[in-house]
Amino acid sequence: MSANEILDMLRGILHTTGIFNFEWKLIIMWAVGALFMYLAIAKKYEPLLLLPIGFGIFIVNFPLVPLMGYAEGHAQLLRVFYHYGLEWEIIPCVIFLGLGAMTDFGPLIANPKTLLVGAGAQLGVFITFTGTVLAGFTLKEAASVGIIGGADGPTTIYLTQHLAPQLLGPNALAAYSYMAMVPLIQPAIMRLMTSPEERKIRMKQLRSVSREEKILFPLVTVGIIALLVPSVIPLMGMFMLGNLMKECGVVERLADTARESLMNIVTIFLGISVGATMHADNFLSWKPLFIFGLGLIDFGVCTVGGILTVKIMNLFIKDKINPLIGSAGVSAVPMAARVSQVQGQRYDKTNHLLMHAMGPNLAGVIGSAAAAGMFIAMFD
Repeated sequence: MSANEILDMLRGILHTTGIFNFEWKLIIMWAVGALFMYLAIAKKYEPLLLLPIGFGIFIVNFPLVPLMGYAEGHAQLLRVFYHYGLEWEIIPCVIFLGLGAMTDFGPLIANPKTLLVGAGAQLGVFITFTGTVLAGFTLKEAASVGIIGGADGPTTIYLTQHLAPQLLGPNALAAYSYMAMVPLIQPAIMRLMTSPEERKIRMKQLRSVSREEKILFPLVTVGIIALLVPSVIPLMGMFMLGNLMKECGVVERLADTARESLMNIVTIFLGISVGATMHADNFLSWKPLFIFGLGLIDFGVCTVGGILTVKIMNLFIKDKINPLIGSAGVSAVPMAARVSQVQGQRYDKTNHLLMHAMGPNLAGVIGSAAAAGMFIAMFD
C-alpha cells in the first residue's frame, strides 16, 4: 500500500470521527443534559425522569452517533424506542396504567367539590393557547403548547403527537421540567395569592370511602369520559383500568406489575426517548426556547387558577376550603399535593392538608385529559 493510499485511508477514518464533525452548539446541549442530570442526582428533582432525559440529551448530541437515525433502512436504537413508544402513543398509555394502579381516588370521592378545583386549574392552558396563537404558532401547535401548564407529561406527549409532533421534544421537556420543579415554582405563587388567615384554615376530616365506591368510581368515570371526550380514552381508559385492578383486590399480581416493573421499564424508555429528540439542530432555535418560557408562564397561571377557584368557592360554601390546596389542581401527582401540605404546615404545624390536596390533584389529571380531548376534537 502506497503512502498516498495510507493517507487517504487515515483521512477517511478521520472524517468518520466525531472530532472531525464537531460543532460548538453541541456543547450547549451537553450543558442542558448535564443540568437535568444534576437536578436529578444532586437535588433529587424527579430523578426517575430527569436522569434518563438528561442522559438522552447528552448522548444524542455527539456527532454521528447511530441513535436517532436510520441505517440501511433500519431504525437505530433510540429511534425504535421513540417510534414505537411515542409516535405510536404506547408509552403514555402504559404510564397511565401504572399511575392508575398507584392511585387512591378516596379523597376525590369523599370531597367531589374538588373536581371544580381541578377544572379551574386548567385556566393557564387556555390563556397560553390564546397567547401562543397570537405569537404566530398554528392552532395545533398552540394547543400542544397550552397543555404544558397542566404539568402532565403523558398527556402533553399524547396531545402533541396528535397535533404537532414536530414539537414533541421541547413540549415534553418543558412539561416534565415543570413537574420536577413544582416545589420551586409554586410556593411563591401560593404566598402571593393567599392571606395568613386563609393559609391557616382547617378543613374537616374526610369521610371514609367504601370499597364498593372505589370500585365503581373508575367504571363510572371512564364511561362519562368515553361519552364526552372519547379521544382521550386510550389514556384515561388505561388509567381507570389500573385503578380498578388496584381497588378490586383480585388481581394484585397484575396491579403490582403495572405500578412497579412495567412502570419502571416504560419510564426508562420514555425518559431517554424524550431526551434523544433534543438534538442541537432541533432545540437551538427560537420556537423550542420560546415554548420553554411559555411553559413556565402556563404552569404559573394554572396554579393561580386553582387557588382562585377555591377562593371563589369559599364565597358560597359553609365549610371553607384552604386555598393552599388549590395549587394542587395541576396534575403533578403527588408533588403538588405535598407542596400544599408543606406550605400549610409552615403556618400551622398541626394542620394536615395532604389528603385534602390529593382531591384536586387527581381532579387535575382528569381535567388536563379533558382539555386535551377538547383540543383533539377541535383541531385533529
